[in-house]
Parts: sequence; structure tokens; C-alpha cells
Amino acid sequence: MSIITKPIVTEKMTQLGEKYSRYGFRVSPDANKLEIKKAVEDMYNVQVESVNTMQVAGKNKSRYTKAGVIKGSTASYKKAIVTLKQGEVIDFYSNI
Repeated sequence: MSIITKPIVTEKMTQLGEKYSRYGFRVSPDANKLEIKKAVEDMYNVQVESVNTMQVAGKNKSRYTKAGVIKGSTASYKKAIVTLKQGEVIDFYSNI
């Protein structure tokens, strides 16, 4: 199973990437910081300075339909914020 599920590309993460060379990734729940560091370095050919991880809890959702109220929740996941060495850049849009 892959360590990195997908990169997080939002306005906030894009600004962090441009300003501080910090990038966000959605990662496997059982991955540790060393595995995440190695996976990012191998995949993007950059040098990682530090890795911060966090568990993001799922949110409860409900919506009103003809059949009544439908309740559910979004999935919880693990997020990693990776800080690169000075001058390193990851370009997520180069493959498009």
C-alpha cells in the first residue's frame, strides 16, 4: 500500500508552499514520519527538512431530501505537512 495517498491542493496549502516551502499530503493512517519523509523524497526528488503529522477527524453531515433527513459523516484521515530544505520546490501542476 502506498504511503502518500494524494497531495492536498487548497488555497491555504498553496500559499504555504509558495511562502515557506511547506506542502500538505494525505497519507496512510499507519505511516510514521520517517516513512513519509522517505516517500516524499523518492517521489519528488527533493530534500525534506521536517514532517508534521495530524489526524483529521471526520465531520458529521446531514441533508434534507424528499425521503427525509439523511445523516452520515465524512471519513477521517491522516495529514502530513512536509517542510522542504531552502530552495526546494514541488510542482504539482507539471504533469497536467
